[in-house]
Amino acid sequence: MPELPDILAYIEALTPRVVGQPIERVRLLSPFVLRTVDPPLTEIEGKHVRDIARLGKRILFHYDDDLRLVIHLMIAGRLRWRARDGKLFGRMTLAAFDFPTGTLALTEAGTKRRASMHLVRGDAALEPFRRAGLNVLEISEDQFAERLRSESHTLKRALTDPRLFDGIGNAYSDEILHRARLSPLQLTRRLDDAGVRRLYESTRSLLREWIDRLGAEARDAFPEKVTAFREGMAVHGRFKQPCPVCGAPVQRIRYADNETNYCPRCQTDGRLLADRAMSRLLKEDWPRTLEELES
Repeated sequence: MPELPDILAYIEALTPRVVGQPIERVRLLSPFVLRTVDPPLTEIEGKHVRDIARLGKRILFHYDDDLRLVIHLMIAGRLRWRARDGKLFGRMTLAAFDFPTGTLALTEAGTKRRASMHLVRGDAALEPFRRAGLNVLEISEDQFAERLRSESHTLKRALTDPRLFDGIGNAYSDEILHRARLSPLQLTRRLDDAGVRRLYESTRSLLREWIDRLGAEARDAFPEKVTAFREGMAVHGRFKQPCPVCGAPVQRIRYADNETNYCPRCQTDGRLLADRAMSRLLKEDWPRTLEELES
């Protein structure tokens, strides 16, 4: 799922292309992506885009007449830019918006249709989309610590909970925890002040680095390969590959459609975290430490 740096990269690329431009035509190719009926989507035709903003992990388009379009890409949704009358993307294309400058397409890979659009009028109608999560780039260490310890969760869950923190998902939470040298299963209320400080500083520095990197790329070309698995990441999506810090093989915990990647040497003092499926299958044969795994 696109996270804070990815959403900001989209906004960086879209702003010079569509802000101030009118939508000449809207094509709704998959009616299920639109989750509202009033106002009708066709009402934005002829309206100018006045601003684009981030609303958590959603992208918010401001139009004339107080209209707001909220797009949530979910896991497999992506935005793509094409020249006018350029070929779209077949069944992947859910909707297309034609501007004088080009066409913006909303696509979604796979068969599960989770991406969504909501067209509403006025800021008050945006309240259901607002979560209480704090933007870590805009808060103090004390505010971060208070929010982190407000509920008893694992660090992984706390970082990715939109009610606690804004815009952080599965990929960047792995990278943040690796940089902070903290276990993803460490409980928030058992984390000492030094650990909180490392986590706060790591979160801010890592997000800023990726925002700058992806933003620079978006200024050169529209982001076409928005993915959770990026070159340069330390652990996310790098199962069994060497940790760039210590060389130990990166490990993972699988659950539902997600997985957590971590370095046992850097983050868990050499201990392997139990993968629910595999540890239940192997039972006593499940390796508890990096040394047992390597032997």
